[in-house]
Amino acid sequence: MSTADKLLAVLPLFTMEQPEWTVEAAAEALDVSGSTAYRYFNSLYRAGLLDPTSGGRYILGPAIIAYDRQLRLQDPLLQVARPVMTRLVKRNGGDGVALLCRRFRQQVMCVHQAFEHKPAHAVSYERGRPMGLFRGSASVVILANLPARILRTVWRDEHADIAATGLGDSWDAFRGSLKKIRTAGVWITRGELDKGMIGIAAPIWQPDRQIVGSIGIVVPEASTSPEEVAGTSALVQAAAREIDAGLLEAVRAEPAA
Repeated sequence: MSTADKLLAVLPLFTMEQPEWTVEAAAEALDVSGSTAYRYFNSLYRAGLLDPTSGGRYILGPAIIAYDRQLRLQDPLLQVARPVMTRLVKRNGGDGVALLCRRFRQQVMCVHQAFEHKPAHAVSYERGRPMGLFRGSASVVILANLPARILRTVWRDEHADIAATGLGDSWDAFRGSLKKIRTAGVWITRGELDKGMIGIAAPIWQPDRQIVGSIGIVVPEASTSPEEVAGTSALVQAAAREIDAGLLEAVRAEPAA
């Protein structure tokens, strides 16, 4: 592992469960010397990625907020998808919460939500909250479209969790489940993450045909008929293809190097 990799390994220590760290505690967690951990913390502090607080503890720094603002304003996926998501909710009669998610390491992260009315129900996919690959339509539809070499690694490392979610208790069964999802072009789940909610999602592709994320919508199961689920599924697929086209158009519009 390079020095840069070791330095950046500090940042994942800061979680919702443990948002503050001392240099000494981080040194122990990373299995490095105190002086090495201090150098890491000092470098990250100078970059604005960490900030000191009381008692020798550190928290994530303000530079992360600046980077988040830049993403909100400049991320090509967000720029293309925002108006599409607004139209998706409108075309669905104003019902539901539209979600834009992208792959994040071996997880999936919501990067934007859109709705006409503030939902009374909870939606697990909040912006910035990493979620697993094996539950929820937004995640599973991304999983199904990952390259085979990555899927083999995922199966090797996570086969017990995969089997527990019903996606397959063998490599062949797992691969068969994902093929069905790819063929369908959309994935529908009921109550997998939020009780009483239906999730519907479709994949989003980069212009080079690499999976970049998913667009989906979450609607209440009690007030959504099977016919409405079918109609909403078609709307979600159309929204995904609209985003695909927008990303391709953005690439074509870039000035030549």
